[in-house]
Amino acid sequence: MNQGVTTPIRPILLVEDRAIDIDLTIRAFAKRKLLNPITVARDGEEVLALIDRWETGDPIPICILLDLKMPKVNGLEVLRRLKHHPTFSTIPVIVLTTSTEDQDVAEAYKLGCNSYIVKPVDFDKFMDVVSTVEVYWCALNLPART
Repeated sequence: MNQGVTTPIRPILLVEDRAIDIDLTIRAFAKRKLLNPITVARDGEEVLALIDRWETGDPIPICILLDLKMPKVNGLEVLRRLKHHPTFSTIPVIVLTTSTEDQDVAEAYKLGCNSYIVKPVDFDKFMDVVSTVEVYWCALNLPART
């Protein structure tokens, strides 16, 4: 056992282009007193740039909350590239989106998302989603060592 060595708390990556949804998510996590820092990418290109930075030592997220409907590079393409990456394909990806389209749900799971959640518009219901993400993906789930 490695006594005296602490593992840094890994961030959650929030991939979202709408400022109001970013604010709502950050507020919801803050209200839950989440220990994991939140990193925000506002479009798919930013996520792809982050992948390059993870390869050079930037903190790898414990999980990714991914919106599908984004400018530049959409969420499904981000998911495709991430799940085909030889090192980072094991990072859990939770699609958190407004899309209820059967095609989006099917494609997201086909590409390897770990969960698909439709964003609730009600703050209390959104808090329930955040609580579930926090408890399962940050506290209970044992992440792969990437």
